[in-house]
Formats: sequence, C-alpha cells, structure tokens
Amino acid sequence: MAARRRRRQRRRGRFRRMPSKRVIRDRLNPLEVYTDDELFERYRFRRATIVFLLDMIGRDLLDSSRNNALPPMLQLFVCLRFFATGAFHKLIGDSMHISECTVGRCCKSVTEALLRIRNLFIAFPKDDKARTTKQEFIKIAGCVDGTFIRIIAPTENEPDFVNRKGFHSLNVQMVCGANYTFNSVCANWPGSVHDSRIWRESALCQQFERGEHNGFLLGDSGYPCRRFLMTPYLNPQNETQQRFNASLCRTRVLIEQSFGILKRRFSCLQGTLRTTPEQAVSYVVACVILHNLGIQTGDVMDRQVQPADAFNPTAHQVTCNSQEGSHMRDYIAQTYFG
Repeated sequence: MAARRRRRQRRRGRFRRMPSKRVIRDRLNPLEVYTDDELFERYRFRRATIVFLLDMIGRDLLDSSRNNALPPMLQLFVCLRFFATGAFHKLIGDSMHISECTVGRCCKSVTEALLRIRNLFIAFPKDDKARTTKQEFIKIAGCVDGTFIRIIAPTENEPDFVNRKGFHSLNVQMVCGANYTFNSVCANWPGSVHDSRIWRESALCQQFERGEHNGFLLGDSGYPCRRFLMTPYLNPQNETQQRFNASLCRTRVLIEQSFGILKRRFSCLQGTLRTTPEQAVSYVVACVILHNLGIQTGDVMDRQVQPADAFNPTAHQVTCNSQEGSHMRDYIAQTYFG
C-alpha cells in the first residue's frame, strides 16, 4: 500500500502545473506615436485637446487600489476609442494590449469623470450668452428635437424601449444653438415615449414656463405650440402661413445637422450601444460633452453633414396647442411674413 501511494504521488508531481507568470505587455503612448491628424482619425481629438481634457479629469481616473493600474492617459484613450468607433470591447482591448474587462472599466470611469464636468459644457445660455445666441438666431433661443439612440433589448421593461420604427432605443431630446453646440440634453427616456411628453416633463420646459428664459425655441409638429415654443402650421391656410413654415423649417434644420455632426464624430451613437439603458444614457451625455468641448476648442470635423430629413407636417402631430401659443404664432406670421 505504501509503495502504491508513493507511485501515485510521483505521478501527480510529474504532471503538476507550474505556477503561471504574470505577463506585463508594452503599451504605446498614442501621443508619442501618432500625428495630430492620425490622432483625430482614431480618437476624434487632436493632441492639444486631449491634453486639455486629461488635465480636467485626470485626477478622477487615478486608481490606487489596483496594482499596475492603467494610467489616466491610456484610460482616456480607451474610452475615446470606444466612442469614436463603437467597436466591441474585446477588439479595442486587443488593439491596445489590455483585457476586455479593463476596457469596460475604463469606459465607465472616464464617462463618470466627464459627467462631473457636465455643467461646464452643457448649459442653457443666460444673460449675455443668451443675448448673443438670440442675435445669432435673430431672437430665437434654439432648436429642439429628439433623436433615437439604438440599444440592445434590456432585460427589464423591454417593450417600453421599442420606438415607432420598431427597434430598441433611447429617445434623446436636445436643444442646439447656432454654432451646433447642444445647450440641453435629456437622455433618460425610453424610445416609445413621445417627444411632447419628454418636453413637457423636462426641466427646461419648467424653466421657460417660470419665465427664466426669454426668446423662442423652434420645434417640429411633434411638439405643442406654446408662447415660447414655435411649431409649424399643420394645415397652412394662406401664403403667410406657408412662408412661416418654410422659414421655420430652414432654421430648424440646424438641429438635424447638429445630430449628424454628433453621430459622425462618435460612431458609437450610430450603431447599437451594447449595454444597459442606464449606462447608455451616461455614454450619450458624455459624447455630447465631448462634442461641445471640441467646438469650443476649435477641434472640429469638417462641416459636411448628413442631409436633414425633409419637413413632413403630418408626422407625429400634436394638436394640444395652447391658445396663447397659437396667438403668438399668428402674430409672428402676420408681422414678419404677411
């Protein structure tokens, strides 16, 4: 028995697995490898803007609880790569010599850091900024509209996220200024919710109703006409109303162009966000913050935008116009287009 036990022990020792060694991979610093144009192609920002952004959020990305933690700069590059391409985390990890789980952690950490500086880059203009915006728009405060951001089917309340086009999405409401920046973002609504409800329950609508902002917003027929929100006539009865509709649509096309610029720059918003609705909301807001940052620093793409959808006055109609809003619209039409 003893001899048999010794033989078994020798066999076990012969095939005993050696302890695995931890592999430390070399990671390149993209700032040292790529030119400005190459950085923009891959990460949607040039060198100066990346350094500026790193100075703003770098401290929030330090992780002292992990050995050999990824430096803040590489965390930022990982997240920007995901926003720019929308690729699978595994592909991004393979290209940057990190694991798939590390890519996910980097995206979440950088997104959380960006959300902390949201008020610096997404704010509805007031006082002098409001006057400048209205001068650019000729007394118009901005344009409002919603856009669908595709997501995978969530595990909870799945039917709520199926939009009128038949796919799962968020319905994101934004307000843009004359320079293609977004002054307001409301991204936490599922795709089945109508634009008018998102607007009615938004903080910006409450601010306008309390008189905190002056001027007009321009919306499509999916919004109710209010004293501060001008929408087109659904059935124009004369040339005055037709000219009003034509002018409104030519101005409101800016919001469609802004959506096009945003989605061209950050391709993750054009594809499907493969995450939970809550994390998708954070990714959308983070992309808008980066979009505004790029415009403010002059680090922009070319001005070629996707053609905006043609105006269709019968699409998603809302007939609950206020009497005050209808009178204001009639006054503007008669005064400026009569």
